[in-house]
Amino acid sequence: MDNYELIVIGGGASGMMSAIIYARKNKKVLLLEKLPKLGLKLKASGGGRCNLTNTLCNEEFMASFGRDGRFMQNALDAFDYKKLQTFFKEIGVKTHAPDGRRVFPTSHNSSTIVSALENEMKRLGVRVKCTQKVQEILTDKHQVKGVKTQTHTFKSSKIILATGGLGYPTLGGGKDGYNIASKLGHDITQLFPAMLPLYTKQEWVKHCRADTLAKVQIKIDLKKANKLKATGDLIFTNKGIRGPVILDFAREITPLLQKYKEVPLLLNFTKGMNEEEIIKKLKDEAFKNPDNCIQKHLTTLLPDALSTQLCLLAKIDPNTKYKELVGTNKAKLIQLLAWTPLTIIGHDGFKSAMVTRGGVNLKNIDQKTLQSKIINGLYFCGEVLNIDGPCGGYNLQWAFASGYLASSNI
Repeated sequence: MDNYELIVIGGGASGMMSAIIYARKNKKVLLLEKLPKLGLKLKASGGGRCNLTNTLCNEEFMASFGRDGRFMQNALDAFDYKKLQTFFKEIGVKTHAPDGRRVFPTSHNSSTIVSALENEMKRLGVRVKCTQKVQEILTDKHQVKGVKTQTHTFKSSKIILATGGLGYPTLGGGKDGYNIASKLGHDITQLFPAMLPLYTKQEWVKHCRADTLAKVQIKIDLKKANKLKATGDLIFTNKGIRGPVILDFAREITPLLQKYKEVPLLLNFTKGMNEEEIIKKLKDEAFKNPDNCIQKHLTTLLPDALSTQLCLLAKIDPNTKYKELVGTNKAKLIQLLAWTPLTIIGHDGFKSAMVTRGGVNLKNIDQKTLQSKIINGLYFCGEVLNIDGPCGGYNLQWAFASGYLASSNI
């Protein structure tokens, strides 16, 4: 039976980081990965560009994660975005923030990140074994003793569980970590897909796929969830909606969808204009260009395709002039321009989810060390914990920071 000072389960961002940090203490480290290669999900992140982190201060960063964000305090204090950039510089990867906020490798190629992490582990002597699926963590009297895979048993009194979430099963997502943690007495919160496109009941959206709409406001039209709102860029698809604002807001919608089967939304595509402002805008346009049709006036607010679809929804011929609009139809059009209803009816599930909402209950974990409060010597990091954030480098920063904190405290 091979004996190690630390075994890391999972070869993603948090797992590789934790293996490197502990190996820098001249310790004997084993990293186990169930897939044939390391970092496949990391390689796919950010569309292959790898948005590593962002330049928000720690307070704003944590606030973006909601009520559980404060749990990250110690991890971020130990390893914030500046220290992450320094770390990658030390292992040969230059980074920058071209928009002043999102941080990428200057190569804008995620393979640069994965290769650098692999090379650093090799330099430090980390033993990496792929195609090794951990079936069980061995314990004795609430103390870890080792792990058992489908072919081997490895011994260690320190183990880091960095198995990630359920998203992208072809890239390593799965229930392994949750099952292992649960068997050892940890609570697992309900798991939902997050950061994924959504399907709508309305089919007119497929006619509006050509444009990205900026600063779209979205709110959920359910009494028990009407305080949930978001603003950002949106893209129509053949079956529904996607874009940064949808990917972020999906974490709020997927639990409601499971409960109600349909989730009604209201969307403002006019950058927050209310009905009075919309009426004034259209009147001004009609005064300046009286011969233009209503659809032409609407293009001062919206793309052509969406303008046409909203006219049709209001049962208005897009070629009608503004002064010819009938009262009821005109009122309906103004109402649609202020808040357009869409009904979410589904999504592709975890096969398309970049992130998992839910995970190992944070109450079971020591915030200062990321060690289990139930099993001595067992540490957690990354997405397997019940923490998920929006697009824009949040989840990778948490992965790296938590991997750093877990190893630093062993």
